[in-house]
Amino acid sequence: MALLDMHEWYDLTRDTNWTPGYVAEDELFPPEFSDPFGIPVEQWETFDEPYKVSYRDYVETQRDKDIGAYSVKSALARADFFKKASPHWKALLALHFSPIGFAEFHSASAFARMTRFSRAPGMRNMATFGTLDEMRHGQIQMYFAYEFIKQDRVFDWAHKSSKTENWIIISLRHALDDIEHTRDAISAAIMTNFAFEQGFTNLQFIGLSADAAKAGDHTFATMLQSIQTDEARHAQIGTPLISIMIENGRKAEAQQLVDIGFWRIWKQFSALSGISMDYYTPLEFREHSLKEFMHEWVVDQFARNIKALGLDLPWYWDYFLHDVETFHHSQQIGVYVYRATEWWRPIACVSPAERDWLEEKYPGWNDTYGKCWDVVIDNIRNGHFEKTVPEVPPLICNMCGLEVTGVAGVGRQVNGHRWNATDFHLDHEGRRYHFCSEPCKWVFELEPARYQGHRSIIDRVLDGTVPPGPDGFYEYMGQSFEERGVCGYDYQWIDGYDMPRAAAAE
Repeated sequence: MALLDMHEWYDLTRDTNWTPGYVAEDELFPPEFSDPFGIPVEQWETFDEPYKVSYRDYVETQRDKDIGAYSVKSALARADFFKKASPHWKALLALHFSPIGFAEFHSASAFARMTRFSRAPGMRNMATFGTLDEMRHGQIQMYFAYEFIKQDRVFDWAHKSSKTENWIIISLRHALDDIEHTRDAISAAIMTNFAFEQGFTNLQFIGLSADAAKAGDHTFATMLQSIQTDEARHAQIGTPLISIMIENGRKAEAQQLVDIGFWRIWKQFSALSGISMDYYTPLEFREHSLKEFMHEWVVDQFARNIKALGLDLPWYWDYFLHDVETFHHSQQIGVYVYRATEWWRPIACVSPAERDWLEEKYPGWNDTYGKCWDVVIDNIRNGHFEKTVPEVPPLICNMCGLEVTGVAGVGRQVNGHRWNATDFHLDHEGRRYHFCSEPCKWVFELEPARYQGHRSIIDRVLDGTVPPGPDGFYEYMGQSFEERGVCGYDYQWIDGYDMPRAAAAE
């Protein structure tokens, strides 16, 4: 075998389907886990993975990538980059490592179920490597994050976050449970490998890696690049599955899976990557906006991939394009004013120079979101810090788990100001559900039984699950007093406005 080229033996060795003799076919591959679409196994056996790799090549490549990433980390260990880094970048690192590390590790179970229950032998091979990939991704990010614990205890949340009921973790967990962990192997692969990984991981790992390199954090940049090369491989699993679905009269089902998966992951990425790229990246290292990255890596590229497969753009595409320019700005305001509920010491990132950049990248920002920040700035300058923290919790979307927001300065009149925050509510079986958008409401209406039992953090407050009082709320979310977020810049970011902060305090 060693004398043959891989293309001469690969197809033979990966064709591992067999006719079971001790159990029925449906017992070995239960339809509810393997194929609820009723497509003949002969059709699944036509699965042809675009990226072919042998186990020997896989191990050799992964070894080399680990050597590269850990070598860079070791070489730069004495550079004290973290000690010298701005509060912006420290907040970005803490925000990234905490939800992403556990999400990567838990994704291994999704790939393992694809490996076990897929009818396509080629898919089982690729999913096996995907399982190993995700374990590696969780481990390397956990290891790199824990380097900083001696500097800042918030990095313990890289491991702790997944064990908490913090509202941000609830939001991400709900999305990933939906597309990765509670569906059959085919549906999970289309939603995860195509809608999620092929759609968004370039944005997360290439875009953020570029920002990290500009900021001088070469350890973080190298780690992200190491992960992305894996993502690019197993992101290809979904493409041949969609082709098989379409060829066997299941285009509508494939389209719906893509539409749900893409929207659910977009809402998470818009908050995580949008805030990281447009706010937390230090201004001097900030080149491209989230909108620019999205149009380069997602809008254009993903739209081409969808059309090439024979699918249509999601029905909400125009809404999505508007969301690219707006949603994360609203979420940044919410994250900052509710900063006590986060562990990473949020940064406002709206100094005069930063506002100029935001206005350049998002024309009209100052006349919309800037007006909200003006109120926060005036309260800080006048010493009314308590007025920068809302007295009541926000309205949370029952699908994406994020705040129901709008765009300041447009929409209907409210107390002399205009704001178009809309609650797309739905009454179902005696309960009212709230949604931030029409697509979130649409996802719920497709399968109410799937989603109706989930409770947002606000639902848990109202039904008594969360103990009463502020301390009970934070204890429920796993936040000790020391882990409750504060302004990461100690309000110094307003010093560039008319009245210095020190003068305001006097």
